[in-house]
Amino acid sequence: MQFGFGSMIEKLKKNPKTIVFTEGSDPRILEAASRLLASNFLRPILLGNRGEIEAAAEDAGYNIRGANIIDPENYDRFDEMVELFVELRKSKGVTEEQARKTLSASNYFGTMLVKMGVADSLLGGATYSTADTVRPALQLLKTKPGNTVVSSCFILVRPSATGENEVLAMADCAININPSEDELVEICGETVQCAKIFGVDPKVAFLSYSTLGSGKGETVDKMRNAAAKAKAKYPDTPITGELQFDAAVDPRVARTKCPNSDVAGHANTFIFPDISAGNIGYKIAQRLGNFSAYGPILLGLNGSINDLSRGCNAIEVYSMAIITAALA
Repeated sequence: MQFGFGSMIEKLKKNPKTIVFTEGSDPRILEAASRLLASNFLRPILLGNRGEIEAAAEDAGYNIRGANIIDPENYDRFDEMVELFVELRKSKGVTEEQARKTLSASNYFGTMLVKMGVADSLLGGATYSTADTVRPALQLLKTKPGNTVVSSCFILVRPSATGENEVLAMADCAININPSEDELVEICGETVQCAKIFGVDPKVAFLSYSTLGSGKGETVDKMRNAAAKAKAKYPDTPITGELQFDAAVDPRVARTKCPNSDVAGHANTFIFPDISAGNIGYKIAQRLGNFSAYGPILLGLNGSINDLSRGCNAIEVYSMAIITAALA
């Protein structure tokens, strides 16, 4: 198993978790679930019609015997779920009839299983958008105490010449379109904690098209101010900004542009000014830099919910399931 998954699996073996897959009949989900069922550290729950799921597994040749299959249309605790949902959404005036209709959708139903403690974690999005994963989580689980936003990061991994993996963290590449200074500070804190789980000793660069005042503009000011606030809030974490990417990662460039920085030239945790920069940045690293990308890993939620890319494969589903459960 590559990179840090061995330690995650050992952690889960000591304390096995359950994970809900909201798209139970998808072949990629079924392949990942069959691998998990052959292990003893993570128990999958597949949502959907039992007959359809079993038929899809048989057609694809995947053994899912022993899987917990829950059909939202025939769930013995559905009335209890509806009652709790109405209570959680009472400020929006949700009726019982509306609750039953909403909970027929697997993304809401699965999130409620996490809320009710039936499952420890959830992984969805193989066939629907990130928003359809995040929306139920925000409405039902909400953010962690002290947090104001849900964000995301990608963990990028590439074997190095030394034999050890190069591991980077990038945020926010999937959720917040144009985060404010204070939101960037919160995103930084969450990303640092996530990076540590993956063995990264975070050195944080707030990225820009400017390095420490070399350029001007609204986003330059935003990143400079956010970096200053983050340094004040997290004094034990090396943080610098604003930095251009070359100054952040290339020691030679850093010696010229910012010779007195303890981060420049050695950054491994990157905070982007907006979703466009972040999404483009991580995909360039993935496609041209030969990094494996894990994520988006959702941060700031009061529960372990993660999203899949609709272009994911079964190996990515399996990997994200381990990550999601380990974060629970």
